[in-house]
Amino acid sequence: MPQTEMTASGRYVILAAAFLGWMFAGVQMNLTRLAAQSITEDFARSGRLIPGATFSWNNLLVFESAGSGASAEPSPIFLKQQRPRWAANYDSAFLLGAAFGGMVFGWLGDRVGRARAMGASILCYSCFAGTSYFVLTPEQLVLLRFLSGMGVGGMWPTGVSLAAEAWSDVSRPMLSGLLGTSANVGIVLLSAIACFVPLSPDSWRWMMLLGWPSALLGVLVWVLVPESPAWLAARAQAVQSSTAKGSLRVLFAPPLLPRTLMGIALGTIPLLGGWGVTAWFINWTQSELPASDFRSPAMTSLMRAGGASIGALFGGWIANLLGRRTTFFLISLCSFGLSEYIYLAMNPKMSGFSAAVFAVGLISTVFFGWLPLYLPELFPTHARATGAGISFNFGRILTAAGVLGTGALTAYFQGNYRVAGSVMSLIYAMGMIVILFAPDTTGKKLAEE
Repeated sequence: MPQTEMTASGRYVILAAAFLGWMFAGVQMNLTRLAAQSITEDFARSGRLIPGATFSWNNLLVFESAGSGASAEPSPIFLKQQRPRWAANYDSAFLLGAAFGGMVFGWLGDRVGRARAMGASILCYSCFAGTSYFVLTPEQLVLLRFLSGMGVGGMWPTGVSLAAEAWSDVSRPMLSGLLGTSANVGIVLLSAIACFVPLSPDSWRWMMLLGWPSALLGVLVWVLVPESPAWLAARAQAVQSSTAKGSLRVLFAPPLLPRTLMGIALGTIPLLGGWGVTAWFINWTQSELPASDFRSPAMTSLMRAGGASIGALFGGWIANLLGRRTTFFLISLCSFGLSEYIYLAMNPKMSGFSAAVFAVGLISTVFFGWLPLYLPELFPTHARATGAGISFNFGRILTAAGVLGTGALTAYFQGNYRVAGSVMSLIYAMGMIVILFAPDTTGKKLAEE
């Protein structure tokens, strides 16, 4: 069935919506990473986090602040153990939510339309992130990070699929770069704000309020963003033939199963590298410098995301120039070498630390300009949103486990971020091996039915 031609204005509306949706998702990713140290100390002071306590499901139902008598100053040793552990808890909950949300919203994108599912995912992460302002226990924050992560996970497959189907093949390398860099633009904006507005145990909640404004974007996506002509044509064909395909089922059966497994592997490596290796430079900086120095962790985040914005922007262009597999191999090699060097030979107090973080941020996030170009090429139209969602978000489950392991390892060694970071950097070495078995889609059009 022929596809309905999309207008130029419709294409730009889709591009703007996908860029802004993923940019605000970047803000969500960084909320607790910058504030985790202050959040942990606040809960410890209030008596909601005490020595010997573990995750308590009962604390999800707390509706009153702790009494004033439970405000003893926590010991430095206790805080040194708890900060990496709870930072890992917040990140892992967010990643697990993103994995689940990517599958759910990706499935919705193939069923009810890319634009509707994208609008719903934006509203999901906005509302639950903003509600985090009111949490009274760390467990409540873990739950809300999971729920906001669902929306962020759903934004990826729906936004990428919608944009990829709305734009021509000639424009897709630059398009993938724009989408890949947009989340880092959000991280840069939030980091810049944190450089000037103090984050302390008494003032961290203001950052959670920054989750609310993007809800307006979710409403506008429902009202203004046109649907993908490729999806409309595929749906009409399925209805006409009465053979609508369950894309989740066909992805885990021949002939798409090998591509699905490869997509999951290629999505996991950059995610685990980002969340379990380079993002921990921020936590490392917080542990090495006085709590009153709130600008240095924000600057580490800013330098990492600043380099990442550039790297992701050119990821699609580099993949077109060098080829899909060669690009992935080189990114893995350089990210591995730089990460190991920073963790084993440098320190956040050194003058060259920020420059090194900028460099590894630039190189390691070329992945995220590469992924929006490559993943849609693996799957046909009827399964593209679900396939891209599973590939990018299923890896978040493994990443969540890896981040929990990093936090536990760091806490076990009394805040030794060098050991944890160096071990986790091996994920990039695995990338050099996995990509050798991936199909090369260089120069090929998006697969149709």
